[in-house]
Amino acid sequence: MKKEVEKITSDMDESHLRKNLEKYKKMAIELGASNACVFSVKDIPVDERVTLKCQVPRCFGYGVSANCPPNTIKPDELRTHLGKYKWSIFFTKDVPSEVIVRNRATIKERVAVYQDVYKIVSDIESMAFYDGHYLAFGFGAGSCRHTFCSLEKTCRAMEGERCRFSLRARPSMEAVGIDVYKMVAICGWDIYPIGSSAKPDNVPKGTLAGIIIIQ
Repeated sequence: MKKEVEKITSDMDESHLRKNLEKYKKMAIELGASNACVFSVKDIPVDERVTLKCQVPRCFGYGVSANCPPNTIKPDELRTHLGKYKWSIFFTKDVPSEVIVRNRATIKERVAVYQDVYKIVSDIESMAFYDGHYLAFGFGAGSCRHTFCSLEKTCRAMEGERCRFSLRARPSMEAVGIDVYKMVAICGWDIYPIGSSAKPDNVPKGTLAGIIIIQ
């Protein structure tokens, strides 16, 4: 989709904002999302128990990335930021369960679908920026460390250097305390828990999610 740079205004017309939101919703689907909606920011469920699950039991990504707990935005900080916004674009991407269940045989496919989610988020965020929503920001799914830099020994950003994927890498929704399961359920879409002992035949599908806070 071609980007046309909009002039910044002090108060964007509500009808223009709604038009943009619908455009981003459509864009998410065009970029590969299975579902997308305009979601009220005040209804985004932020819960410290989500980041607690990064520690108990400890996630393999905990502490090894600048965009994973305990190194990223805390739930309380996020609540403060979200209080200044009204609208977001929330989307999910359905994935075959055998791809999401951790198995070395499907690692390439798994990395690819996580990268797809990060691309949708960054592309819509970029579009929103040029449309005049210059404070838009988004979150992806899963650890960017293992999505983009799994073959690297370290996360550059953790060492004070420029991130290898600075415009695409970002925290996941869960890393900042957003209850993704609850959000998907609120939207009326299907989602199933997939843990380390899950078997593909027991799970109808995998679901990844991303969000872009627009205005």
